[in-house]
Amino acid sequence: MDLNTILSQLETANEEDIEKLLQQYNRENIHTFSFDQKEETLRSKLCQSVLTVLGRQVQPSCQKTCLETLRILSRDKRVLAPVATREGMLILGGMARLRAGQEEGDNQNSSQDCTQSEEEERVVVEALKCLCNVVYNSPAAQQVSVDVQLAHGLCASLRTARSWHHEVGLFTLRLLFLLSALQPDVRGVLRRQWHAVRLLTEVLELTLDVRWVGPYEAARPDPQALPMPAEDNERAMEALKALFNLTLSEAGGEEDNHQFRLIAAILRHLLMLKTETEEKTEEAHSHAVNLLNNLPVSCLDVLIDVPVQGGQEKYGRKNMDAVQVLLDFMEKRIDKQGSNFKEGLTPVLSLLTEGSRHHREIRRYIKAQVLPPLKDVKIRPEIGTTIRNKLVRLMTHVDMGVKQTAAEFLFVLCKESVDNLLKYTGYGNAAGLLVARGLLAGGRGETQYSEDEDSDTEEYKSAKPFINPITGHVEEPMPNPIEEMTEEQKEYEAQKLVNMFDKLSRQNVIRPMGVRPDGTLAPLEETLCDPHEDNSGSDSD
Repeated sequence: MDLNTILSQLETANEEDIEKLLQQYNRENIHTFSFDQKEETLRSKLCQSVLTVLGRQVQPSCQKTCLETLRILSRDKRVLAPVATREGMLILGGMARLRAGQEEGDNQNSSQDCTQSEEEERVVVEALKCLCNVVYNSPAAQQVSVDVQLAHGLCASLRTARSWHHEVGLFTLRLLFLLSALQPDVRGVLRRQWHAVRLLTEVLELTLDVRWVGPYEAARPDPQALPMPAEDNERAMEALKALFNLTLSEAGGEEDNHQFRLIAAILRHLLMLKTETEEKTEEAHSHAVNLLNNLPVSCLDVLIDVPVQGGQEKYGRKNMDAVQVLLDFMEKRIDKQGSNFKEGLTPVLSLLTEGSRHHREIRRYIKAQVLPPLKDVKIRPEIGTTIRNKLVRLMTHVDMGVKQTAAEFLFVLCKESVDNLLKYTGYGNAAGLLVARGLLAGGRGETQYSEDEDSDTEEYKSAKPFINPITGHVEEPMPNPIEEMTEEQKEYEAQKLVNMFDKLSRQNVIRPMGVRPDGTLAPLEETLCDPHEDNSGSDSD
């Protein structure tokens, strides 16, 4: 239908005709996501006209139709000026039942939701969808949202989560996520003034049906239980994304620490759950990993300290089920063909690295899985299908972030001992980390670890003298290329090699480097100078 015709008829049409007119427009454009630029002005006028209708007292069915039109129009960021105003955002906020003035303990909104007709509920859902589109596509609307305290209204809605219908909850949480992602200044207000972290934690607890059996211990999910319903999973993912935004900044205090430990316990419960598909389960675990990375590392003991369920004697009666899930998730991400390692893999590597660095039992358990005692050292450490082989391959990945994160993970598992790391990876694979850490000369990192010693297998001890330290494996004997050369030929080849290096060095193609006593790299001429050389004029030979 022609936009000029719609606009001219909207001016004089009654409520029933307006509804019919816009329903026809909606049917024709329900799948439209790319709009004609020549009609921008007309679409902007249509936005204003629809808002004018919504500002009047019209029936819920007409409101729903108007909001559906506005949702379609809001896909085009160039026509949102009429909506991105104080008046426009207040109209949409009112339709979405986002009342900023509601205080904690006020059940007015809850009782209204319970008595809503199906048509009225659709109005709320459509208004929330519109707000999501508008806030996402319009920086001006984002600022107006802050000015009218839309986030406060969202937090008031979080308090009524028990009475939510699925879509109301889903788009309320999505809008909170968008607002906290696009307006960083709102995060602090949400946390301090409106207790959004606590409210979102309660929503997550309710959605995941957490039943507490200890201070920070949820009951073990029933292995025979049905997978988490898809709708619950959707709402949980939105809550996790919003919590991720709100926990990005530094926090402190006893109350925050309690809240973070509570979140860690809920995330442990989530890691133990299954959803309807493997893909959705992996997505849930990914969001859990991202959020765990934001929590203080001291809270990670909640993942393994579950007294009621118990644990393994070998690891101080700590329960390693959640850590095993994280290890399995990490390996899946490594094996995923064509995936973005930086976004998909580095968060879980970072989480396991920090958990291992600060929690002895986690490190011991992960090392037993990733770096078991060496037996067969005839194969290069990067060749094979074990998790160790896969991680060693990542140490030479083209992406610097992936390479460094994988190397740091293995280094921490080796208690930051250069000798231990080289035993499992070879010098060639570890060189990048050693250069970055200034440990080319050997030694240890700065973190202090327990004194429990690693014991080598008899197979490794017998093969150790024959291991090539560069490649990290026992090489097959190779023929000596200079064995049949005369002394003159050897000297000629050596001089030829020196000349080639000299030429490349003079042309700045390469720069010969050496290792200083402190383990850092420096130009070769500097490292050859003895700092203790005595220049007193002695004639000693």
